[in-house]
Amino acid sequence: MDSAWLIYIFAFGAAALGVQAGYWLLFEDRKAQQVLNRRLLLSKEIANPQEVLETLRRERGFIESDNPTLRRWNDILTQSGLRLDGKVIVVTAFALSAVFFLFFGLVIGYGIPSLVLGVVFAALGMMLFFLITRQRRIARFSEQLPDALDVIVRGVRAGYPLIVALGLVAREMPDPIGTEFGMTSDEINFGLNLHSTLDNLYRRVGHDDLLFFIMSVKVQNQTGGNLAEILSRLSRLIRNRAMLRLKVRAVSSEGRLSGVFLTAMPFILFALVTLLSPGYYRDVWDHPFITPSLILGTSLLLIGNYVIYRMVNFKI
Repeated sequence: MDSAWLIYIFAFGAAALGVQAGYWLLFEDRKAQQVLNRRLLLSKEIANPQEVLETLRRERGFIESDNPTLRRWNDILTQSGLRLDGKVIVVTAFALSAVFFLFFGLVIGYGIPSLVLGVVFAALGMMLFFLITRQRRIARFSEQLPDALDVIVRGVRAGYPLIVALGLVAREMPDPIGTEFGMTSDEINFGLNLHSTLDNLYRRVGHDDLLFFIMSVKVQNQTGGNLAEILSRLSRLIRNRAMLRLKVRAVSSEGRLSGVFLTAMPFILFALVTLLSPGYYRDVWDHPFITPSLILGTSLLLIGNYVIYRMVNFKI
């Protein structure tokens, strides 16, 4: 009996150690890799710093144009932080268009309307993906910005010039802020003036709080002053704004949950009724009012979601 219990204990210990080892390999090792930002990883592969900067520029963005609309969308693609490949984007667009075309073909029949709807919904889906990815990256940058300002403040107080302090952020912090400040530091080293590099930084990131840092550095560069004290107060300000945003998010959580519940409930009820009684909607499915009713219901659902979104999301 005692030996049997020892076997169970050893088996449990071996299983626990195996789970811990698997967790380490899958997650902790990945976290350790993420500490090294993209710029540092490229620096290990490419010896020339200028080639590293050009590679980072090529990986971001899709088109450069003087057209304001195209320039705006290029900035959005750049701010998403994705390593873009034109061929992959084209293939993805065609694949999504085909999927939506097949879906609408089954619903309203194959033809020109299904093709148009497929292309439109594919474009909207890709735009939504880029916007969500961009928003998540900006949120991550917002979390890192106060810590980055603290690093710059410590560097300036230790006697380093601003460009060296920016290099400290590039070496010490992970993406996205490590690579972005590293690119800014490289642009200054290669001869671009400070104002242009800061403008490029904002174009690549798109975070509103970053404007406080940019204006502080520009004003200090023109008029002088204690940059360390300015950035120290700015760091406290951004932290307080972030805390206020979190409080607002906690207070508005009920409204956001209500929006998710009210949006999902009609589809859940339809799926449950269809599953429990497959012929329940058979008599009304071909009724001439079913299509206008679905369009009206979907429109009201979208309007309700927009109203709830405006109620629980506002700028601070």
